[in-house]
Amino acid sequence: MNILFIEDDPMNRRVVKDMLDVAGATMAEASWAEEGLARIDAETFDVILVDLRMPGTDGFETIRQIRARGDAKGDLPIIVVTADTAIDLRERCLATGADDVLFKPVAMDALFDSIGRVLAVRGGGGMLG
Repeated sequence: MNILFIEDDPMNRRVVKDMLDVAGATMAEASWAEEGLARIDAETFDVILVDLRMPGTDGFETIRQIRARGDAKGDLPIIVVTADTAIDLRERCLATGADDVLFKPVAMDALFDSIGRVLAVRGGGGMLG
């Protein structure tokens, strides 16, 4: 399984990468939205993890740009990983096109469960854990 994590904080990327390594998944990294969008153009991913609060283009706009694609990559499962705790955040993320929302600090079981759920809903395989 190949996962892209678009996240500006290198420590957060490292923590999630270590979790995914345990499950045998491969994680590509992007430090900002534009880099992540370029990686989506050039590579193949099974799931995209995206932070909401990044310099430049935020996670909401990143999700909109992915969903606006005219190809199969526009339908990739997207999981928001955020420290934002606004009351309506989950609903806003889902309305924007995210498939699920995880709150930092992310627990390994929550990450694996979320990936498994979004892949099952979208007909993918490869449950983690």
